[in-house]
Amino acid sequence: MERPVRSRHIGLIMSEPSALCIAIVGVGGIGSTFAFQLARAHHHVTAIARPGSDRLRQLQRDGGVVNVRGERAELRISDSLDEETPYDLVIVTLLAHQLDAVLPALSRSRAQCIQLMFNQFDPERLRDALGAERCAFGMPFVQGSLDKDGKLTAVIGAAGQKTLMSEQRWVDVFIAAGLPAVREPNMLLWLRCHVPLCIAFESVSVAGMRRGGGASWREAMRLARGVHASFALIKGLGYPIYPRFKSWLHLSPAFVVAGMLWLMSRIKSFRELLATGINECRALVDVLVVAAAHANPPVASDPIQAMKP
Repeated sequence: MERPVRSRHIGLIMSEPSALCIAIVGVGGIGSTFAFQLARAHHHVTAIARPGSDRLRQLQRDGGVVNVRGERAELRISDSLDEETPYDLVIVTLLAHQLDAVLPALSRSRAQCIQLMFNQFDPERLRDALGAERCAFGMPFVQGSLDKDGKLTAVIGAAGQKTLMSEQRWVDVFIAAGLPAVREPNMLLWLRCHVPLCIAFESVSVAGMRRGGGASWREAMRLARGVHASFALIKGLGYPIYPRFKSWLHLSPAFVVAGMLWLMSRIKSFRELLATGINECRALVDVLVVAAAHANPPVASDPIQAMKP
């Protein structure tokens, strides 16, 4: 793909191979990591931050994303999505409960593809709202954090982790930008079945942080019972448990799941990272509790509600 680019020095039209017009909605740690890598790979990236936010002011001050080593990726900065720009790709890294605020603008936009990159239990609702022909899904597996000055620390590809994406064309773009990725052929089901573990990981991390060293066995067992109830809910809604590892967890005794959570809560880096998702965790629990009323056979929502930190 080639895109005409006007030189700011000589005013001539030149060809820039493979450059895409990309917008990133949500420029926290993950969104900033994506923006940094894609801009440094010579794509034309617009970062969209919340109006009036500290992050918007930081980006405007720096003219882009700056990492802790002082390396800078130049971006266009905005506080709203330009609905008339036919972006090749819009990447959304907000949390699921934050999306409804921007969903109307995304629906009206002329973007060719909208890639939703966050935990969610009902991806079909968003696919239908945005249009199946241009809606893609993924799950980011990078770690990004911002210091008080907005400088980025990113960990990419740790332990062989790869971002999951539903379409191979965007996998290729990410890999070329130094973002390891792989196509997941059943992305919507993967996302739905990941929610119980996402809740458990974040909740056990919050418990571990409160105790200053790891969750108690009682807390881990409470979460394990919630994971089992959540998987039963997914089956009660007519979906299989996917992939095989999660199906194995669903069939395992609660103490096996509790043991995994108890051990993971004792890894300092794990609990410090995942405990930041406390608001996401609470919102996802609320979604599952509402969905429990529609399961057949019925699923008790109390064990799911008890997962809320």
